[in-house]
Order: sequence, then structure tokens, then C-alpha cells
Amino acid sequence: MNIILGYLLAINIATFFLYGIDKYKARKGRWRISEATLLLMAVVGGSIGAWTGMRLWHHKTKHKKFKYGIPIIIILQVALAVYLITNID
Repeated sequence: MNIILGYLLAINIATFFLYGIDKYKARKGRWRISEATLLLMAVVGGSIGAWTGMRLWHHKTKHKKFKYGIPIIIILQVALAVYLITNID
């Protein structure tokens, strides 16, 4: 269980900073982190970091796949966690 919590903490911190880095690069007109990478980081466990990064840096908030996709990913991940926790023998 500690390994899972450590993983989730690390992936959310990494995702949070990726959104910040991408916003910085967008402002500077530099090479960007792909949307697929940003979404993948949310799917593999960094959804809270993605949502927090979107809110803090006002990044990707107008893109429908992020505006609606990230909250949907969070809901699905929470539902999966609740299911797993309540069904552990």
C-alpha cells in the first residue's frame, strides 16, 4: 500500500510540474509537451496533479478534452479506488 501511495504522490507531483512547464514553454514560444503526454500522465495516476496544474497556471482550461476529460478521469480513478478498497478480501 505504501508503494502505491508513493507512486501516486510522485506521479501527481510530476504531472503538476509538467503542466507548469508546458505553460511556461507556451508563453515563451518554445517546443511544447504534447497533449497526448499531458493526458497520459493524468490517466496513469496524475489526474489530481493535472487538475491542480490546470487551475493554478490556467493552462489547457479551454480545451474540451482537458476541461471535461481530466474531471472524468478523476471520477473514474476515485471509483476504481473505492471499488478496490471495498472489495479487498
